[in-house]
Amino acid sequence: MKYTYTQWKDVAINQGQSPFDTLNDLFQQLLTIASGDVSQALKWLTTLDKEYEITQNFDEPYSIAEFIQDLIDKGYIELDNQDSTMIITPKTEKSLRERSLNEIFSSLKKGGAGNHKTNFTGSGVERQPETRPWNGNEELVNLDATGTMINMLKHSSLDSLNLNEEDLQVYETEYSTQVATVLLIDLSHSMILYGEDRITPAKKVAMALSELIMRSYSKDTLDIVAFGNEAWQISVKDLPYLKVGPYHTNTKQGLEVARHILQRKKFANKQIFMITDGKPSCMFENGRLYKNSFGLDRKIVNKVLDEAVKCRREKITITTFMIASDPYLQHFVREMTEANKGRAYFASLDNLGGFIFEDYIKNRKRRVN
Repeated sequence: MKYTYTQWKDVAINQGQSPFDTLNDLFQQLLTIASGDVSQALKWLTTLDKEYEITQNFDEPYSIAEFIQDLIDKGYIELDNQDSTMIITPKTEKSLRERSLNEIFSSLKKGGAGNHKTNFTGSGVERQPETRPWNGNEELVNLDATGTMINMLKHSSLDSLNLNEEDLQVYETEYSTQVATVLLIDLSHSMILYGEDRITPAKKVAMALSELIMRSYSKDTLDIVAFGNEAWQISVKDLPYLKVGPYHTNTKQGLEVARHILQRKKFANKQIFMITDGKPSCMFENGRLYKNSFGLDRKIVNKVLDEAVKCRREKITITTFMIASDPYLQHFVREMTEANKGRAYFASLDNLGGFIFEDYIKNRKRRVN
């Protein structure tokens, strides 16, 4: 694939930012596009520096060679002894997630520790100032001692204190729930067709969402599933290295794997976020891969719709983020959304992160019956 770096034609040096930080910011952008390939990212960075004289704009002499040595000294890259190539470290993996979070969720405000509050009361984790009579079944961890004592004194004397069950008063608590999310990422070949890089924004969203949950909503869970000819679960640390393959799109198995993951979660809120740009074009049939890239094959589509219905019956909401504008593909997404009673967004690459952020936060506040 050929990349044109038009966004760096007017590279500006941020005031107050060190030469290392300036180059590291560019390096991490290139590293995401290069799927974690350090050599490729540094090659692109060197080309950019030669063409746009980035290092020449620094107040003090600082070369690409010095930058590479600083990356090593600061623990961002290291030598892989097996094949003698430079690789990124866990420190860089975390830095990439944080950078994606800052880039996509720049308007994020500091929140709580990860509880998902709703607008009704019950057995929960946060005490409210209001009190009510004890219902006879719940634990007395939120006992209102003062209110209980007052109730008891109303029918007692100083010589005889009689505490009855009806005297017990407890504080109201705010009901909270946890959210289990599976993020589905399409790695089919269409994610880089026609010279448009669609996989990099998808990876940035995944890294940002995982960092958001780990940082601010640690009681939630996020699982990530990649899908092409088949679907497989990956870990957060695998995200920078994701690459598009010569794959068709097995949407059915992607949803199936996500549903099986969520079956093991004992949360009230379960959801699937699916980022895709293509139609479902393959599925397994009698152990063999059945594929059809021409049009919407109803045999494949119907199996996907069946999976969407299964998710609905298990109270799993599917939210599809469609990064393609083909009307017939949008019709398929609407059909699947109707089968699941879920949601769909037809998002462009530059607003994909905002859509997912808004939907995730909205679901945090969803009332759970």
